[in-house]
Amino acid sequence: MRIGDLAQATGVNRRLLRYYEEQGLLRPLRLPNGYREYDATHVVAVRHIRALLAAGLPTTVIGRLLHCVHDDGTRMVPTACPGMVANLRREHRRITETIERLRTSQRALDTMLAAVQEQP
Repeated sequence: MRIGDLAQATGVNRRLLRYYEEQGLLRPLRLPNGYREYDATHVVAVRHIRALLAAGLPTTVIGRLLHCVHDDGTRMVPTACPGMVANLRREHRRITETIERLRTSQRALDTMLAAVQEQP
């Protein structure tokens, strides 16, 4: 299938699919005319990429972990391949730290809003 077919099958636009390829997440076959050729395994890979992105993982981490996930028919299932747990824990910490920074910012904004609203 061509990139337009993959875009339609996955709901992901062509530009984003090309970005995934640039990041090394997708490796389509290149035809002699330069066209990319995708197959059903790429549809599954895009689904996995989207799920990992939704979990907050950056594409660099996804590139290291993508081979560690598979489908059980209905959902993505991670396997404990080397580095999986360490990468997930590191990303979990990063996200937790980001949430805490955002909560600190939110509290500061709440304080400023309260002060402004108290003024006549």
